[in-house]
Amino acid sequence: MKIHAKFSGGRLTIYFIGELDHHGAAQAAGEIDDILEEYLPRDCAVNLSELRFMDSSGIALILRVSRAMGRMGGRVWIEDPAPQPLRVIDAGGIERLVPIMAAKEEVRK
Repeated sequence: MKIHAKFSGGRLTIYFIGELDHHGAAQAAGEIDDILEEYLPRDCAVNLSELRFMDSSGIALILRVSRAMGRMGGRVWIEDPAPQPLRVIDAGGIERLVPIMAAKEEVRK
């Protein structure tokens, strides 16, 4: 799995690319912590549009981002999940904790 980050105007978008399993999540956790610490965003989108596969480890990683953003007083949402990751997200019920948005939607407080 690859991670790419883009920061502009207080908004950080973290792109998950490829396949996210237990091994990938373990490596990504530290990288994501470093990215969040570097930018200290007020808003964070976790973009899953280029993620072909995700297991339950991906849910844990998204919740990790959510907790970090909560500590910083910021907001987080899942953006444009591909079909397979969306099925895992739906099965895990995390949309009650982390909203799911299309990239073009306005995120409301």
